[in-house]
Amino acid sequence: MFCYQCQETAKNEGCTVQGVCGKKEDTANAQDLLVYVTKGLAEVANRIGDDNEEVYDRISNNLFVTITNANFDTDAIMKVVKETIKMKDELIEKLDSKDNLSEIALYSSMDDKELERKAIEVGVLNTMNEDERSLVELTTYGLKGMAAYNHHANVLGYRDQEVDRFIAHALEETTKSDKEVASLIDLVMDTGSHGVKAMALLDKANTESFGNPEITEVDYSAGDKPAILISGHDLNDMKMLLDQSKDSGVEIYTHSEMLPANYYPEFKKYDHFHGNYGNSWWTQNDEFEAFNGPILMTTNCIVPMKKDNTYQDRMFTTGDAGYPGCKHIEKDENGYKDFSEIIELAKSCKAPTNLEDTKVVGGFAHNQVVQLADKVVEEINAGNIKKFVVMAGCDGRFKDRSYYTDFAEAIPKDWVILTAGCAKYRYNKLGLGDINGIPRVLDAGQCNDSYSLVQIALTLQEAFGLDSINDLPIEYNIAWYEQKAVIVLLALLSLGVKNIHLGPTLPAFLSETVVDFLVENFGIAPNTSVKEDLEEMTA
Repeated sequence: MFCYQCQETAKNEGCTVQGVCGKKEDTANAQDLLVYVTKGLAEVANRIGDDNEEVYDRISNNLFVTITNANFDTDAIMKVVKETIKMKDELIEKLDSKDNLSEIALYSSMDDKELERKAIEVGVLNTMNEDERSLVELTTYGLKGMAAYNHHANVLGYRDQEVDRFIAHALEETTKSDKEVASLIDLVMDTGSHGVKAMALLDKANTESFGNPEITEVDYSAGDKPAILISGHDLNDMKMLLDQSKDSGVEIYTHSEMLPANYYPEFKKYDHFHGNYGNSWWTQNDEFEAFNGPILMTTNCIVPMKKDNTYQDRMFTTGDAGYPGCKHIEKDENGYKDFSEIIELAKSCKAPTNLEDTKVVGGFAHNQVVQLADKVVEEINAGNIKKFVVMAGCDGRFKDRSYYTDFAEAIPKDWVILTAGCAKYRYNKLGLGDINGIPRVLDAGQCNDSYSLVQIALTLQEAFGLDSINDLPIEYNIAWYEQKAVIVLLALLSLGVKNIHLGPTLPAFLSETVVDFLVENFGIAPNTSVKEDLEEMTA
C-alpha cells in the first residue's frame, strides 16, 4: 500500500504497511481500486452526457467511501467496486463505439484474484512524475471532499448539475498522461471554485430543510435515560433518527462533527434531543465505552476499536461509512432508513456515564452573524475588535495539535476567532469571553460550514467598502486532517484568499514545486511556533 492523503501519514511521507488511521493494506488497495474504476465510470458518463443522477450519485458516493476514516470494511468496498464496474459496463453498451475510451474505462472484471492484482497496480505511485502526481492527487483529494458535501446535499433532494458534471469531468482529466503542470494547476483551481458551489449547495440544502442555525447554548452533561449517540456529519440521518425515536423513552445525543445539529431550529423541536456528548472524533474510543448505549456512525471519523472494547455490538454504520463486525443500516429505494433496531437496543442499555457538566455556545453561521453585522462593524470602528482569525478545519490526535489551543489562548484580547469543523474542540471550552456581547469564539458549525466563514468575510468586505477580501483584518490559521479540509483550502484559494497558515504540517502529497507555487501565488505558510506566527500576524 501507499497512502498519504491525510495529515497524520507516517513520517509525513506516506503509509506503506498500515495506515496511521488504522486502515489495513487490503483496505487501502481496495480504496485505490475503487477510485480507479470510478474514474472509468466518470469517463463513460462524460461520453454519454445525459446527466444521469444515479451515475452521478455513484461517483460521489464512491469518492466518499475512500475518505480517511470513513470505511474500514474491505469486503464492502470490493462490493462497491463490482457494482461500479457493472454500472460502467452497462453504460458502455449505450455507446455507438468504444474506440475513444481509455484503458481505465474499458477495464472490467468480476474475478476477485484479478481485482486484487489490479488494486496493487493502480495505486498512487502509478503516476511517476512527482509534480504531476502531486497535482493529480491534490485534485483527487479535493474532489473527495467536494463529493462528500455533494452527497449530503443530494440526499436532501438538492442538486447542482454543474457540480455533478465537474466531478466527473475532473476525474477523467486526472487520468490523462499528456497534461502539463500548468493545465493541472488550472484543474486544481477549477476544483476549488466548484468546491465553493458544492458548499453553497449544501448550505442551501441544510438551511432550507432545517432552518438557519441559531445562537445556542449546548449542554454536554448526560441525563438519566437510555440514549443513542449519533456521530459523523449527515443531518438527514439525524432527522430520521429523531423522528423514529420520539415517544420511545430514548434520548438522542450528538458527538463530534454532529454537534452543530444542536444549532438548527428543526432539531430543537424534539424534546428527547438532549445535547452533545464527548468531544473530537479521535477521543471516541473512551467516550463510546462510557456512553453505554448504541452509536450510529453516519459518515467518516471512525477510529478503529481497541481489542478490549465493549461497544462493537452496539455500534452501527450507515451511508458510506463501514466497519467490520458492525451492523450496517441500508436505505430503501426511497432513501428511508429503518433505525428501529438501534432504538430497541437503546431501551435495554444503561444511561450514559456523565463525562462533564459543560455548556458551550455555538450557532454563528453566516445568517446569524449577518444579523449582528452592525454590532460587529460598530465594535471594529470603536477599536474594540482589532482582528479576526479563522481557525477552521480539522482536529487530530497528535501532540502538536496543542499548538491550536496555545494559539487561541495567546491571541490578543481584542481578536475574535471564527471557526468551523472539529478544530474547535481544541479551544471552544477555554472560556475566552466576549467583546461587549460578541463571543470571542464564533462557531459556524461543521467543516462544510467554512462556507459561512467566507460569507461573513464577504459581508464585512462589503460593509467597509473594500476592494479585496484580503484587505480585511482577518488572518487564516487553518488546521487540516482529511480531504474535506483539502476542498475547503482549495475553495479559499479560488476566492483569492492569501497568506493562509496551514498546519500542523504541510500535506505530504505536495511536491516542492507545488509548494513553491502556493507560496509564490497565495502566500501559503506552514505553522512555526505560536510566538512567531502571532508576531507575523500582528505585524
